[in-house]
Amino acid sequence: MHQALYRKWRPRSFSEVCGQDHITSVLRYEVAENRLSHAYLFCGSRGTGKTTCAKLLSKAVNCLDPHDGNPCGVCSACRAIDSGATTDVVEMDAASNNGVDYIRDIREAVVYTPADMKYRVYIVDEVHMLSSGAFNALLKTLEEPPSHVIFILATTELHKLPATIISRCQRFDFRRIPSSVIVDRLKHISDAEGILIDDDAAAIIAKQSRGGMRDAVSMLELCAGGRERVTAEAVSESLGVSSRELVAELAAAIADRNIGECFSVIGRAENSSVDISVFWQTLTEFFRDMIIIKSFPRGGGYLELTASEEEECRRIADSYTLERLIANARELDDCGARMQRSSSRRRICAEMSAVRMCDDSLDDSLATLTARVSALEERIMNIKSAPQSTASEKPAAKPVEAASVPKSEPAPGVTVKKAEERAPATAAEPPAAAKKAFTAISSWPEVIDRISQKNKAVSSFLTGTVAMSDGDRYMIRVKNAFAMSMLEKPETLALIAESLGSVVGSGVTPGQVIIRTADAPKKSGGDILSEFN
Repeated sequence: MHQALYRKWRPRSFSEVCGQDHITSVLRYEVAENRLSHAYLFCGSRGTGKTTCAKLLSKAVNCLDPHDGNPCGVCSACRAIDSGATTDVVEMDAASNNGVDYIRDIREAVVYTPADMKYRVYIVDEVHMLSSGAFNALLKTLEEPPSHVIFILATTELHKLPATIISRCQRFDFRRIPSSVIVDRLKHISDAEGILIDDDAAAIIAKQSRGGMRDAVSMLELCAGGRERVTAEAVSESLGVSSRELVAELAAAIADRNIGECFSVIGRAENSSVDISVFWQTLTEFFRDMIIIKSFPRGGGYLELTASEEEECRRIADSYTLERLIANARELDDCGARMQRSSSRRRICAEMSAVRMCDDSLDDSLATLTARVSALEERIMNIKSAPQSTASEKPAAKPVEAASVPKSEPAPGVTVKKAEERAPATAAEPPAAAKKAFTAISSWPEVIDRISQKNKAVSSFLTGTVAMSDGDRYMIRVKNAFAMSMLEKPETLALIAESLGSVVGSGVTPGQVIIRTADAPKKSGGDILSEFN
């Protein structure tokens, strides 16, 4: 009968357990020095070695010839435990045996000495599934069991255990196994089983296993079935993992705001063997990788990516600002939640989300508004840093000659005065003062932050607004008339003026602050709003 690879390659000693050296070293020491605890608690995510270590410990404490804390595997006790022929090692599944009656049976049985072993070992898997009555019945026995009894409790949900149970056990936390360790183990098993596997394929399996060795070995067996060589494409097809190339194409299309290409990529993902929700989760992880690379230049070492994958991720991340990446990641997460609620509309959810990420004006969330403000600030800085071209002076306009008028003789008795005699000499009038142009206030986000510390309601009306100044006046363009009415209150204007003054470094009075709406019509002439527009 065929035996699954994860059972066939289950570690037979503590030395073979991968990625849990902080636990196996302690267990080996306790066995070698005969300093055993009466109760152990193994907690951690699935496939990290909890049940394996429990079985190894039950063999090690009963082994007739242990080697450095490891069971020998050849003595009568080890062989009896491996074959399940002994009644002194009891494995119990608390998920199906969670009533108080089962614990009462254990309480009655622990008083008897082992039949043919040194210790009677009770392995209770998924112990968090026990009922409240069962936990209460176990307390006294767990605290003071007979000297020949050892309890080993295993759970994936430690938070569901009563504190009274946890405090009576020696607790060991099993960590998720690093991907590099899983890849090495998969290659070792593949070589022994005659399976040809590419490095990229092993890396994908390790990443999809989420730190669980059992899941990784099971995936390896699935992908190797009927194939001469396990490639990355074969793994993606067998596990239903979306192709990274397809994910990268969609991320690049969103960066270019190419909605048509986004629809094309989503359509190809929908028509492939990959579930659209799995594809969307992979896209979310891709954006997470870009955020790490963008915010931490040396973040490539933190990510579990190959050299080519990291280079591709950096190239696409250069097309985004950090603020836009964060806004898109939130949109991806929200879309993923909507997909879970409505499985029949997953493609529609993905397409609508892609449109919103391509056109920021369709999303009024705070994260998107922050990204838009950041993009505007970057454009303003680029304009300021660009070399200014010197405009050539316009030639002076030629004086307009008066049309020649035929001279007429003055009427009799009328005295004609010269022009200089008719107009009294006056001082030349100074030219009108040049109009001051409004410029954007680059420190406006800092002003909003200061206002938020004092009055969050006022700052909410200022979120996403634009502020400009001509040196004397401070113009704020808000979203609508309601926001303008709320901000034009005397106490609100005083708060804005105070915060402006503290940031720009000069005194600002409420009279210098002018509130205008973004949808107000432009006016001609000397209207302030026309200058602002």
